[in-house]
Amino acid sequence: MLELPGLVDVHVHLRQPGGEHKEDIRSGSAAALAGGVTMILDMPNTTPPLVDTAAMDRKRALVERHALCDVGSFIGATVTNADEAASLAGRASGLKIYLDQTYGPLRMHSLSALIAHFCAWPARRPIAVHAEGLSMAVAIGLAQSFGQRLHLCHVSRADEVALIRAAKEAGAALTCEVTPHHLFLTEADARRLGPYGAMRPPLASQADVAALWANLDVVDCIATDHAPHTHSEKESESAPPGVPGLETMLPLLLTAVSEGRLTLERLVELTHDAPRRIFDLPAQPETRVWVEPHACTVLESRNLQTKCGWTPFEGMAVRGKVREVILRGQPAYYDGTITIEPGYGRVITPVHRSL
Repeated sequence: MLELPGLVDVHVHLRQPGGEHKEDIRSGSAAALAGGVTMILDMPNTTPPLVDTAAMDRKRALVERHALCDVGSFIGATVTNADEAASLAGRASGLKIYLDQTYGPLRMHSLSALIAHFCAWPARRPIAVHAEGLSMAVAIGLAQSFGQRLHLCHVSRADEVALIRAAKEAGAALTCEVTPHHLFLTEADARRLGPYGAMRPPLASQADVAALWANLDVVDCIATDHAPHTHSEKESESAPPGVPGLETMLPLLLTAVSEGRLTLERLVELTHDAPRRIFDLPAQPETRVWVEPHACTVLESRNLQTKCGWTPFEGMAVRGKVREVILRGQPAYYDGTITIEPGYGRVITPVHRSL
């Protein structure tokens, strides 16, 4: 057996409130534990969106009641909430700004509102952005202009990772994440999967995937962008973008380790050490994940904890299986079964970071 620390996923959509038919805090945190993930950061594009103090209070109450693992929440940026969002920086995992097409109501179109957020948000806390292509260059420029810590979500293209490398070499204070689906699937898979392969950013070319692997040294962390939708939604005329990923991340990465594309030490850095450092996350004492690293398994929807009940990796052979998760000294998951009660998970409050 291989012992790992509890993994951290900094990009998860738990869908509650407003989308409980596709996922909720209990089912999403169960999926996290089944994937060896003991801490998750939830995105704000719920219904209603998490953009003010009242919504933050409601979300924290839901987490306290239903979470199985530890959960933090981002505050979402709107054209009018720069001051209130900044006032919540000590409670939020970070500020989330959507600059490109996504699922939900929070896309930002106003430059003046963007500037207001970059001016108001405390520099010691991270700003996470959904920014693709040209929007990424805008976000990097704003962060440098206003001295902000910038985190770029789900980087997926060769030109984007080249831009990030150049910005880092020039001294920009930025970090970035890639998703397993952008590392392991291509636009050819999107055609094969149909609506089940629709996501934002879209799956890219084989050359883009190769560039992500070749430049993994410039990537700071791996995050799933776990974004479940039901079968009926995916098979509708207007299929929403997004795929689940909490339960498949670790087996996929362990497969990359077995193939020599990734070291175990780098896996831990990308999924535990760096996420905690970037988002000022507290330690989880007496927390560990036991994995059978050489177990050969096939990813199957029928074995998933996520409420949506499907995966774009259906039928893929992988190495590695999560056998047991201990969270703060308590058995939380064992060989397919959740062994703690809802409410054991804690609301995450960022640790203080000096300027």
